[in-house]
Amino acid sequence: MSTFKELGLSEPLIKSVLNMGFEEATPIQEQTIPLALEGKDVIGQAQTGTGKTAAFGIPLIQKIAETSEDIQGIVLTPTRELAVQVAEELNKIGQFKGIRTLPIYGGQEIDRQIRALKKRPHIIVATPGRLMDHMRRRTIRLQNINMVILDEADEMLNMGFVEDIETILQEIPEARQTLLFSATMPRQIQNLAQKFMKDPELISIKGKEVTVANIEQDYLEVPEKMKFDVLCRLLDIQSPDLAIVFGRTKSRVDELSEALNKRGYSAEGIHGDLSQSKRDSVMRQFKEGSIEVLVATDVAARGLDISGVTHVYNFDIPQDPESYVHRIGRTGRAGKTGLAVTFVTPREIGHLRLIEQLTKRKITRKNIPTMIEAIEVQQRVAIEKMLRVIAEEDLQNYKHLAENLLEDTDSVTLLSAALKIMTKEPVQAVTELTGVAPLRVKGNQGRPDQGGYGRRGNYRDGGPGGNYRGRQGKGNSRSNSAGARGYSGASSRNSDKTNR
Repeated sequence: MSTFKELGLSEPLIKSVLNMGFEEATPIQEQTIPLALEGKDVIGQAQTGTGKTAAFGIPLIQKIAETSEDIQGIVLTPTRELAVQVAEELNKIGQFKGIRTLPIYGGQEIDRQIRALKKRPHIIVATPGRLMDHMRRRTIRLQNINMVILDEADEMLNMGFVEDIETILQEIPEARQTLLFSATMPRQIQNLAQKFMKDPELISIKGKEVTVANIEQDYLEVPEKMKFDVLCRLLDIQSPDLAIVFGRTKSRVDELSEALNKRGYSAEGIHGDLSQSKRDSVMRQFKEGSIEVLVATDVAARGLDISGVTHVYNFDIPQDPESYVHRIGRTGRAGKTGLAVTFVTPREIGHLRLIEQLTKRKITRKNIPTMIEAIEVQQRVAIEKMLRVIAEEDLQNYKHLAENLLEDTDSVTLLSAALKIMTKEPVQAVTELTGVAPLRVKGNQGRPDQGGYGRRGNYRDGGPGGNYRGRQGKGNSRSNSAGARGYSGASSRNSDKTNR
């Protein structure tokens, strides 16, 4: 590995990358930066999470003249989230050189963007559609662009942006330098490169080497009607710091996030139908840790670069093997380990084998955890929390209350009750231990017959885990009592729709 000082960077950029905590270049950075600084066109085949933003951002910013008021660099991205994240990273890289980057994307008021453009940014990071809008309005002119980057090019093509990309590239002077990054290299990408790039150098970083090396990959064979309860058990047993749950459709994401909140987890969903302000709010809370579970579709999660994600759960197996690699690549970053768990129905086992072939990695089969296992883990967590409070907190104000309680109750019973409350032992445990389901649960539980997961996707009587509430999520002040309604999930028929 090379250090950034060895790659021929200017002092302001060396200062920036050190300030950002970078020490050694990743493989994609080590190979791309020298070629880009020489002015060569580059095709980089690399997954998200390999450091490719800095791979193109560092040479882009080094080559920009800070004294000019023209837009000199364009980065095209498939999604609004990725545009914002790339712009944030470029602003950090350019902070000591005085290079300003502006994200331009649909969903934000165009008048606001026009006002921001009057401040003369050096670089624009844009989604193709919104950039075309500004080109038509002549609020962005491309005649002084000397470098253009296509990020997640395969995804832009999948989303139907190929004509927009060609139109944009035709408007940029031919003397430009072009860098293209893509996880896959389908024929359309090759045609685009042949048409718009000059003798590009190809850099290929194998996904299996950089994306899944630090990730433990497991799968559970789970009937469709049991998926939600199994997810809740895993969340309780594994206690992730930050987790992403992937659903196949927008409606699936909405239903899952709502059901998780009813069971006491702090969860929010993200997909293409959310307003930009809502998406920004959800991502900010997730990065800060006030939301512990992010539920997302594939498209909404493309390009998300969030440190600290410890677990990825594929509630629905992805439609194609490459999407699987993208999903699990959200964890196990920066040398840290991660865990990816995939739920597979019996009819999907063959699809799982295709994923194993692509990643050249055996995915380990795990048994479905029992409710008792989940309870035992929660009991241990409750004890650890109680001991930590004893060691670290000031309990003086509570000692008088405790002394009063001990006048009527012995200490063992009192402590047992406190542990039971902290464990939030689910009613399902009664069924599992005795084989008898309770007819009614006290509290705001909805109809007394709402127990199991019915054939059409609603919790009904007799099914698994319908009254299991789970734990109180971190940072979540909502009551747990509504949890018995459970997950009104889409049926297995609906889950095949790729509504993202």
